[in-house]
Amino acid sequence: MDRPAGGGDAIPGTSDPVTRLCLDVFAEAASTPPPGALARLLSAARSARPPASAAGFAAPFAARVAAMDALLASATPADWGQKIVEGWTLQELVAHLAATDGLVAHAIGVPLAGPPLAADEVLSRTADMIAYTGGRTPEETRAEWRAQAEAICARAAAMEPGTPIAPGGTRFPVSDHLLARMLETWIHTKDAAAVIGLPLPLPLAAHVHPTADFCARLIPWTMLLSGVDGGERSVRLTLTGPGGGAWHVPLSVAQVAAPDDGAPSDAQITCDVVEFCFLLGGRGTPEAFAARLEGDEGLAREVLRCAPALSGP
Repeated sequence: MDRPAGGGDAIPGTSDPVTRLCLDVFAEAASTPPPGALARLLSAARSARPPASAAGFAAPFAARVAAMDALLASATPADWGQKIVEGWTLQELVAHLAATDGLVAHAIGVPLAGPPLAADEVLSRTADMIAYTGGRTPEETRAEWRAQAEAICARAAAMEPGTPIAPGGTRFPVSDHLLARMLETWIHTKDAAAVIGLPLPLPLAAHVHPTADFCARLIPWTMLLSGVDGGERSVRLTLTGPGGGAWHVPLSVAQVAAPDDGAPSDAQITCDVVEFCFLLGGRGTPEAFAARLEGDEGLAREVLRCAPALSGP
């Protein structure tokens, strides 16, 4: 990544990763940022807590938490009251993230943000967290969300990646649940940045790739949940851009997607890696999704139509 003119090290505080992240927003932004936005972000970055120390499979989630925290540090009182998505204000959106993170926290034995868990279910927990934050300041909500996320990363770092956990009744390895948390945090950070009017840099390619791999492995499950029998068919999924790759994806949940080895497939889908991850995360319209389809185009379109089936609010 190129540094801003004059060299990043010439700017006080840029050795701190959060400050570096905020400067990178403007180094990578294609358009001119809103007036005063750079000053806001720099001030926020220097007051933000540094990212949680995380290695291995927890690192992508930890990095998205740091990105969201940097954005929250720059939020004005008016920003906190803006409606971001699902009719939620920014503070309520952070409460939702804390709620969904909290199901993972509960599953791995981490103390919960907010009230005791009444139901191991996203919508119920979100409603409880939003009610709880109604009597708290935005900064208190931010601090509790961040502390819980850091505790999740710290606990997960001591676990084997393949350890199965079942937050919300969904049983997957803990490493996959943290990739799911990475993707949702990334999506909602982008939701908030768009409303507030701040550009957002992409995650590191090394963090995008495992997230894309997770999304590729989810395809048979999205088909099954949508009532589509994949049978013995398969697709070749080629995701372009930093962090992308190619996968051979059997459409039966009895098999697992793997890096493409040239095995025959019934259809081929080629598209942007970030756009595909966001489609799985419930952003974008499958019918209008930009992709090159080859082979059985009807099957390829069915895969794209089903892709958001596991996405939630």
